[in-house]
Amino acid sequence: MTPAPYIPPPSEAPRKTVLALQWVDPLRWLMLGLHDVRAHPWMGLFYGLAFWTMALVLSGVFQSNPEYTMSIASGCLLVGPFLAMGLYDVSRRTAAGLDADFGASLICWDQHIPSMGMLVLVLIVLELLWGRASLVVFAVFFNTGMPSTASVVGAVFNPENWEFLLAYMVVGGAFAAIVFSLSVVSIPMILDRDVDAISAAIASLEVVFHNTGTMVFWGFLLSFLVILAFLVPWGAGIIVIGPLLGHASWHAYKSAIQWPETAEASA
Repeated sequence: MTPAPYIPPPSEAPRKTVLALQWVDPLRWLMLGLHDVRAHPWMGLFYGLAFWTMALVLSGVFQSNPEYTMSIASGCLLVGPFLAMGLYDVSRRTAAGLDADFGASLICWDQHIPSMGMLVLVLIVLELLWGRASLVVFAVFFNTGMPSTASVVGAVFNPENWEFLLAYMVVGGAFAAIVFSLSVVSIPMILDRDVDAISAAIASLEVVFHNTGTMVFWGFLLSFLVILAFLVPWGAGIIVIGPLLGHASWHAYKSAIQWPETAEASA
């Protein structure tokens, strides 16, 4: 007799629900993030200064040794998600009615190192591919040799180089969309549920797929506020904008993903 094929039992892990989002939701996330910043200003200041320090280091390397910019950017991409997770922890505790603990926010990632490490590795690989693709675009349009730092800035912002600008924006926009889609809710989910990196990234893609218009608007707001922050002398605006967006990103995750016990609690 041929044995019956093995059918694995259904998973007992709680299943998430991707919620429908409205256009106004990103503005609400920013307001909730602002509330968290006001509730814990000194914690926000610490993380804001940390983000600013990374921005200053990256800017200094770009101006003095542009060939090392991608390496430093990879290091910032390695540290940045762990700093952001500290802000998520503060928002999580605040929403749960708990006292936000600065020390706990600094080490909240220690139980999630495998998942965070895998996700950050994927982001770094994408960032390196992004950099390589950008170099190819420069090589195509600057066949006399790679431009200097000043020439790079001039080329990017020169409207006469519209073919270069178009190619650069298409390549950069494609990689930015991939990175955004993979990470928009994945890191908060890892902190909240300790899921593996693949599940978190898939959930993030699902959120973007089911709420494309809203998430594009959210991505636009993120980009606009970051650019606005760097228009402040020395880029010091990131001291305020960085924590605001970190807290708001936690609320974006909580609005986009619902777990069974959350649904029961709200019923």
